[in-house]
Amino acid sequence: MNIYQAELKDIKGITPLFNKYREFYRQAPDQDGAETFLKTRLKNGESVIFTASENGEYLGFAQLYPVFSSVAMKRTYILNDLFVAEHARKKGAGQKLLAAAKEFAAQNGAKSLSLQTAPDNHAARSLYEQNGYEEDKDFIHYICKVQTT
Repeated sequence: MNIYQAELKDIKGITPLFNKYREFYRQAPDQDGAETFLKTRLKNGESVIFTASENGEYLGFAQLYPVFSSVAMKRTYILNDLFVAEHARKKGAGQKLLAAAKEFAAQNGAKSLSLQTAPDNHAARSLYEQNGYEEDKDFIHYICKVQTT
């Protein structure tokens, strides 16, 4: 299995996985929108995507977004998306994508990696905890939904 940082040439292969990831979180399928979104993130340097592939097949991806901690005065990364195709699960792709994300963050002087997942996503939660992620007990997470005009 090959894990590497994706480039624009990989977008076509990652897009179906990204679309399935969005569907998992109850979003309507949108292949064209997914491709445009990913392409824009990479072109603008707004995210870093790692992909898992084997024999030319894209098996999974992890997408990181850079942010900053004012308190620590350091970069942090949000591991916003992690998805492995259903037929490829239990083969270590998720584990390897998490390791690549962590190594990338360390190499880039990041303070931390953070993520969030659905409370009932027990498989993902188990994987994250096995890889050193801890549920945040120090801060309460709030969200304010805004409507666009």
